[in-house]
Amino acid sequence: MARLLLSALVLLTVALSEGAPNKPKKVKCNDKKNFPACFHKDLYCPDACPQHCTANCTTCQPVCVPPPHPPKPHKVKCKDKNYKKTCNKQLYCPAECPQTCIADCPTCQAVCPSASYSPPPPVVTPSPPATAPTPSPPTNSTSSSSPSPSYSPPPATPSPPPDSSEAAGGKRVRCKNSPVCDCNKPGAVCQDPRFIGADGITFYFHGKKDRDFCIVSDTNLHINAHFIGRRNENMGRDFTWVQSLGILFGNHQIFVGAKKTATWDNAVDRLELSFDGLPVYIAEGEGAKWQPTSEPGITITRSRDTNAVVIEVEGNFQIKAAIVPITAEDSRIHKYGITDEDCFAHLDLGFKFYSLSGEVNGVLGQTYASNYVSRVKMGVEMPVLGGRREFASSGLFSTDCAVARFKGTQLSSANNFQYANLHCASGLDGRGVVCKR
Repeated sequence: MARLLLSALVLLTVALSEGAPNKPKKVKCNDKKNFPACFHKDLYCPDACPQHCTANCTTCQPVCVPPPHPPKPHKVKCKDKNYKKTCNKQLYCPAECPQTCIADCPTCQAVCPSASYSPPPPVVTPSPPATAPTPSPPTNSTSSSSPSPSYSPPPATPSPPPDSSEAAGGKRVRCKNSPVCDCNKPGAVCQDPRFIGADGITFYFHGKKDRDFCIVSDTNLHINAHFIGRRNENMGRDFTWVQSLGILFGNHQIFVGAKKTATWDNAVDRLELSFDGLPVYIAEGEGAKWQPTSEPGITITRSRDTNAVVIEVEGNFQIKAAIVPITAEDSRIHKYGITDEDCFAHLDLGFKFYSLSGEVNGVLGQTYASNYVSRVKMGVEMPVLGGRREFASSGLFSTDCAVARFKGTQLSSANNFQYANLHCASGLDGRGVVCKR
């Protein structure tokens, strides 16, 4: 009897042990260097393979089929000697782009290539200046909405030479990634802010937040830019953007700027304009135009329903201005620290000049001078142009920067500078463009 009871107990124990589910196996990510957060986490095999799984360090999840070994992150380093003291270390590519990242010298971070960051373009040799016919002098106009029948339009500008591939009979294609393609063409001022001068060379001029700097100064034209920005305590300089322009020509002044904005809405106009100190109001709607009755050669025209205008002074200059915000994505990538209180609305700017002299100066203007030799150090990722003191102005309409040339006189249009077009993300084109980072 005792033997029967013992046998039954053994059989019951075996049955219970065979019917019980297996305890899931515990696995761990063993790559502490590249995945420290996952290294310290315990993972358990899923029900589909309770005893046969491994840890995927990239996703930090247990998987039944062993995944391929994650690629070893690539190391990059800032090569710009201007950041030798603040960024002189090896940087490891993030998991999102372990082999294709680049070093962002200002933030000293390894970042994935994106629409908001692109390396400087190759040097482009500009075509010689084209000569345009002298424009006919304008006649007085009493209309503030459209030119009179005797109004003479600005001089015709020659078309830029075709792209080399197009000239050779190749198919012409359109860039589908505007921020990257547009800011890599000659004549741009993009990002923090990044300039591409008349010689096609890219450089950065950071300036200083809440200060004014002379960007163009000639005998018949002077343009100052007001910089806004945020201080980066880890870099020793400011993140800056162009918030407004003070434009002087002849005996006149034009102001164009972006109003401080918390939450951005493309449908809400944040443009501010004035002429000779008096506010300028233009009806919303693409094509709406304003002209002073005493100066029919001056026009301000909306290029979009809101937040974008073209300012033109016949025979002197054309400026395309569009207001754009710093987006949350821009702030995340470059660590700008933008908050909900201010999106730092600023200007994308495109310039054309019809009558510059060979002595023109300023941050951008100097690149149009006849004897200009670039001071930019070539071969670095972020070539920075100094000269903050020589370009500093005491006010938006002051002409007291060290390189000032302004005399308030008009020159002939013998030197008509015309260069290949550039398109900012906001739709601007032309050499001498300023776009956001």
